[in-house]
Amino acid sequence: MQKLDGPFIAPRSGKAKQLVIFLHGYGANGADLIAIGEEWGQVLKDAAFVSPNAPEVCEAWAAGFQWFPIRAITPEAMERDKYASIVRPVLSNYIDEQLAKWGVDDGGLAVAGFSQGAMMAMYTMPRRKRPCAAVVAYSGMLLDAQGLKGPDIVKVPVLAIHGDADEVVPPENLARVERGFSDAGFDVEAVMRPGLGHGIDQFGMIRSLQFIQEGFEKASKTPQKQAKV
Repeated sequence: MQKLDGPFIAPRSGKAKQLVIFLHGYGANGADLIAIGEEWGQVLKDAAFVSPNAPEVCEAWAAGFQWFPIRAITPEAMERDKYASIVRPVLSNYIDEQLAKWGVDDGGLAVAGFSQGAMMAMYTMPRRKRPCAAVVAYSGMLLDAQGLKGPDIVKVPVLAIHGDADEVVPPENLARVERGFSDAGFDVEAVMRPGLGHGIDQFGMIRSLQFIQEGFEKASKTPQKQAKV
């Protein structure tokens, strides 16, 4: 099976109790989001941060990577779902490797993805054997919403954040994300950011950090100092 690799940040405390995995967007690479770990690590001192490169060289930009071809992002949902289902085992295997490397279990795992990375996070994490603490999706699109009602699905808390001026992934996808997870019985929080394009603003950074803290706290039953908006 293909192996993923990318930059990482070791926990400030010296011993990992939690793991945060960032999944970059189309045409980017693992370095694109890992800097968030530098900021979040000031609060999540026991967390390791990893940010793998997607498995394929980007078809439109050789310096970047893609989780699946951009042509899969079409109204033909079966086409993009097919690509996501092919990549999912590769990503899930990477997650297992990182959990083992850092000595963390799924309850200490959070996954945050942007754009195409958000799509992979929302597709992959409910289809693992054990639930993680939190899934954060920035500017994402929900793949295979109907599949969330399947018998082998695990419920994970989801935070979806989208800009109402997103010119790449249309803002109406936020409502579809919220409806898809809610209809399947998931705890989901959806936040539309006014004036934000295809990106992550400071509010989104802080709220997602809070959400991850809440997920870790719930999983471990250990209160943590909350970040402030």
